[in-house]
Amino acid sequence: MRFQELLLGNNNINQVSSNKNENNLEKEQNTNIQTPNNNQNPETTNEHIEENISEFSTKIYSTDSARQTNLEITSSKLNGTIVEPTQTFSFTNTVGKATPEEGYKEADIYDENGNKVKGYGGGNCQISSTLYNAVLALPSLQVTERHSHPKKVPYVKKGKDASVAHGSVDFKFINNYDYSIKIYCSVDKKNVYVRIVKLS
Repeated sequence: MRFQELLLGNNNINQVSSNKNENNLEKEQNTNIQTPNNNQNPETTNEHIEENISEFSTKIYSTDSARQTNLEITSSKLNGTIVEPTQTFSFTNTVGKATPEEGYKEADIYDENGNKVKGYGGGNCQISSTLYNAVLALPSLQVTERHSHPKKVPYVKKGKDASVAHGSVDFKFINNYDYSIKIYCSVDKKNVYVRIVKLS
């Protein structure tokens, strides 16, 4: 039975490990976390003033074109997501299921023993893990569901990953700020980037 490295695969994937109420996790320093420049003028959109509050990036370790395609699709689905005060964000609900109809390709995923196999959406857990680390820098974003892979993944430190599989395991957090936040996500050939902004 497969445990998706990535976001969205078979609905019968077993949960390998679960860390609930991650609000109590130690907020370790990570060299990939970028502190916003407070001297910058906030960006202004048609409806809101946007202020950077957290950023995180991870290096893409694979040159597999199928994996890159999956990253780009999932990034575009996540990009621009707004989470209102008291709202619970769900990664799998936001992005949906990885299917060929959505353009996803078969790429490396991890089974329950940590072995690499092929599955649709392979690589998407790099998106959820990058977002997870950006969220960890913000204490008022309370992580309520997060799952580790059975083995260490190459793009984040051990214990800092967030495995997801549609219909099985998810990455969720509650926005406990008194303002809305917006998630920006993008990829290029070398990195995945996540930026969280305050909307006012």
